[in-house]
Amino acid sequence: MTSDFHRIRRLPPYVFEEVNKIKARLRAEGTDIIDFGMGNPDMPTPRHIVDKLVETTADPKAGRYSASKGIPGLRKAMANYYGRRFGVKLDPNTEVIATLGSKEGFANLANALTAPGDVIICPNPAYPIHAFGFIMAGGVIRHVPALSPEEYLAGVSRAVKHSAPPPSVLILSYPSNPTAQWVDLDFYKDAIALAKKHDLLVISDVAYGEIYFDNNPPPSVLQVDGAKDIAVEVNSLSKTYAMAGWRVGMVVGNARICAALARVKSYLDYGAFTPIQVAAAAALNGPQDCVDEIRAIYKGRRDTLVSSMKRAGWDIPSPPASMFAWAKIPEQYRDAGSMLFSKLLIEEAGVAVAPGVGFGEYGEGYVRIGLVENEHRIRQAARNVKKFLGNADEILGRAHNAMAAQ
Repeated sequence: MTSDFHRIRRLPPYVFEEVNKIKARLRAEGTDIIDFGMGNPDMPTPRHIVDKLVETTADPKAGRYSASKGIPGLRKAMANYYGRRFGVKLDPNTEVIATLGSKEGFANLANALTAPGDVIICPNPAYPIHAFGFIMAGGVIRHVPALSPEEYLAGVSRAVKHSAPPPSVLILSYPSNPTAQWVDLDFYKDAIALAKKHDLLVISDVAYGEIYFDNNPPPSVLQVDGAKDIAVEVNSLSKTYAMAGWRVGMVVGNARICAALARVKSYLDYGAFTPIQVAAAAALNGPQDCVDEIRAIYKGRRDTLVSSMKRAGWDIPSPPASMFAWAKIPEQYRDAGSMLFSKLLIEEAGVAVAPGVGFGEYGEGYVRIGLVENEHRIRQAARNVKKFLGNADEILGRAHNAMAAQ
């Protein structure tokens, strides 16, 4: 017998686990860790959403099985949201699927669309499920460098030309996790034209579409004329309403793709707990000032992070959107690489970040910083980083000696 099952052999060790183990050990020892590593919202879910959950849970019928593609009221609320926010008309019966968060929706889309050996065009760096959802489904990933949206789009035709069999799916993700890049509608127009030219389906991940700062609200790919012919969009309530643990997302757009996803899900789940779905509908249908408040908190944290780290000696580009900053490793540690830098940063400064290499080979040399600590903690982290940078020679010397001794 082989030591691992077939699908497990296709999954490399989870890169972030190395940093997570150090984090767990230090916390067990009583060390205070300022944790920018995981994109886990720390704000409370708005009260009116929680109240609706509590109210609905009291119904004696609440504990019954729900619907795998989402209750009608939630799918209607999702369609109405797209109409208000993007001017996109969706049929809630055929063009909207409620999912158990965007991650599950993306992974089951991969299962629905992929035959063994299908080639998928994926940005690199990217959120891991964008590649590994398809890898687990038997697909082959054609990575295209994506340190800018322009670089990614320019590389798509080259990827098509040099792939056999021809690719079947193009993945888009803006605002981007991890790079925080933002695109306008012209980008999506070019992407849809390119996809139609090369006979590609499009999956667009817009989970951070309501977390934006200095630009206009990020658009939807479905705003492009004819996009619904080939495209679906994956979206989420996790960041918009601080509902990450509630696991409510959606896949919307092309009816044929939505039907395929619905069929896969019908074999796998009965949907989220019905009161959660009712509360999610209340979030989408209710007052949206809470979204503005959440966005303002992230903006304040972003500004504090950029300014305080600059004073500490680390220039971090100001992200235009998302709940992350994407930063080059400081010069003093650049030769160490993102993994060793992240390990040393948490061990020596008590600050956790996500190593860029965990998002793909083109993420090497960068780290992702989540805006998930308050402004006081961000300033505290900057003070720790200043000492960490000032003692770089000593810290790196100890690290290299320790590795040599192993």
